[in-house]
Amino acid sequence: MTTMADVARSAGVSVATVSHVLNGTRPVLPHTRQAVLDAMDALGYTPNTLARSLVTSRTRSIGLAVSAISNPYFTEILQGVEAAAVEEGYSLLIADPHDDPLHERKVVQLLHERRVDGMIVAPSANPRDLLAYLGRHKVPAVLLDRLVDFPADGPARFDQVCAESAAPVSRLVTHLAGLGHRRIALIAGRPGLSTTAERISGYGDGLASAGLDHDEDLVVHGHSESAGAEPATARLLALASPPTALVTANNAMTIGALRALRDHGLSVPGDMALCCFDDFAWADLFSPRLTAIAQPGKEIGARAVRMLLDRLAAPERAARTVRLPCAFMHRTSCGCPEQPLTPRTPLEGTLS
Repeated sequence: MTTMADVARSAGVSVATVSHVLNGTRPVLPHTRQAVLDAMDALGYTPNTLARSLVTSRTRSIGLAVSAISNPYFTEILQGVEAAAVEEGYSLLIADPHDDPLHERKVVQLLHERRVDGMIVAPSANPRDLLAYLGRHKVPAVLLDRLVDFPADGPARFDQVCAESAAPVSRLVTHLAGLGHRRIALIAGRPGLSTTAERISGYGDGLASAGLDHDEDLVVHGHSESAGAEPATARLLALASPPTALVTANNAMTIGALRALRDHGLSVPGDMALCCFDDFAWADLFSPRLTAIAQPGKEIGARAVRMLLDRLAAPERAARTVRLPCAFMHRTSCGCPEQPLTPRTPLEGTLS
């Protein structure tokens, strides 16, 4: 097995210099660094990760706690996190908190006990214990997708990154209103999540912009799941004055709503116009093709990794909240005729 001493001899440097190149513990001249890297490549040297962690107090690993990993949106986020982590030389440990506050706290502790350098977490609707644990143990962390509303009179405790939610939903509502719909319903997600609250807010903004009344009966919760969206859609269809258009607040609930409409013998968009939040790979393979808001899942995941590495490099820096823009995918489930193929229409994001 090739050793650091072998690399040092081949590069014409000391073992200490090889160690500094590997661990980043001291600046090394560019030409010397390149000589060490060339020697490592020529000799097939593989660094001892355990030994490096003892020297640097870093394991070069990141913990990722995200629920519903099977959801295509979170799969995209996972792909973005993994690609960015590998590019930076980090490995990834993954856990599913199942959107349960108690389980969330347990899996985060397990990741911490495995000495990850930092964590990326999509918090549950009640993340109090999670945040207390991360804060008490001073774990560098980035909150993903679901934002936490920290007190206005105190500093934000964690960096956060997500997509815009309110403005895109407003865009869907005004689009449907522009097609003549006056009874537009929203199938909202799990109560308590920031994404749910913001999409309900965007729905209200869209109604106001279109000059439509806000009827509370037209807002139902599908709890972010296909199984929850089916009965929620059935409740809307049972109203004395049912909606003529639906907005679904995530991809899983879109599937549930479509299933419920089919079971009631209703067609899209002939009997019910439909727009959805979350695009997914087969959205344009449905008949009709689904008009949707596309979130930048891979970019959210990659940005979370970069923010976490920034935090590791500068622990005292002010916390940031980054919102990335979504894109409006105009197809035919809203009742519009087939459109010429066009690039995604971006909606703006923000940084605070």
